[in-house]
Amino acid sequence: MIGNRLKRTRDSRGFSLRDLEAAIQSQVSAQAIGKYERNEMMPSSTVLLALAKALNVTPEYLLSEREIELSGVDFRKAPQAGTKDERAVEAVVLDRVERYLELEELMPGVDKAWSAPANAAFQIHRIEDAEQAAESLRKLWALGIEPIPLMAELLEDRGIKVISLDLPENVSGSKAVVEQPRQRDIPVIVVNEHHNGERQRFTLAHELAHLVLRFTDLSDVEQEKAADRFAGAFLMAKEMMHRLLGEHRKSISLGELAELKKLFKVSIAALVVRCSQLGVISKTAYGKLWAQIKALGWNSPASTEPYRFPPEVPQRMERMCLRAVAEGSISESRAAELLNISVRELDRRLMPQAV
Repeated sequence: MIGNRLKRTRDSRGFSLRDLEAAIQSQVSAQAIGKYERNEMMPSSTVLLALAKALNVTPEYLLSEREIELSGVDFRKAPQAGTKDERAVEAVVLDRVERYLELEELMPGVDKAWSAPANAAFQIHRIEDAEQAAESLRKLWALGIEPIPLMAELLEDRGIKVISLDLPENVSGSKAVVEQPRQRDIPVIVVNEHHNGERQRFTLAHELAHLVLRFTDLSDVEQEKAADRFAGAFLMAKEMMHRLLGEHRKSISLGELAELKKLFKVSIAALVVRCSQLGVISKTAYGKLWAQIKALGWNSPASTEPYRFPPEVPQRMERMCLRAVAEGSISESRAAELLNISVRELDRRLMPQAV
């Protein structure tokens, strides 16, 4: 039936029932659209075409019988977010993931199955246990101790869908799970598309922690601290930090930390916290560095610290679409629909112009 899919697509576009009525030039009323969404009525073919055009999808998409649900969404840093806003975000996430799944079905063998680690290292009894968990995941994924070049790429290569969305400034992101009847669940991490690269990378690592760690007797606040500890340890491996900084330092300059930032692609504030966690600097040295960072405003979202990194834009789905078009697996119009862009924009991406 069309109901769930129509409602989800409308929510993802931010339309009210009356907005959609206006978008289809009142061919049917808002009340009638509500009945479609409750599966009390089916639209005629003419109305179906109008609804699809207004929502920028195909009629086949609205009539699809694929059943997926989203669970576990928790925008922890936005307790004031309204139910309507959260519902709209969830609808967009489901819409993006469904397009992703359709593309993977068109290209057998390219999908990546997520496998959560199951060994005891990921059972967290104390905040400090997250350090060992991060080291264990690096070993499990054969990452060594080097800085991670692209976090979004790494996660998508492991079967986690990364969705970049327009979110309020104070919302960093969330993890979620897309559930499919009789099929494997798909983990999703949502990040704020407006945040800089270093902030996004920490968010991705933090939400990865919530996917892989299993907490025992930790409060919500302690779980968040453990996830932060995991993120720092995953992005800035202890052995590499010791190799570059030494194990004990009397002091470290902000200039030296700024140079390290180029390697690890994290904020200077995150580097200072990591140095303190590893005992590279004393509590006194940490306090002095943090006072400097605070005075410069480098611990705020509006930070102007040097060497800012651009946002990490997930690229895997687009690359798959361009490949599918090149190999003749799908048409340009179908690829444009899956990417939610115009055919003209797709053509531009297929044949980039020299600068």
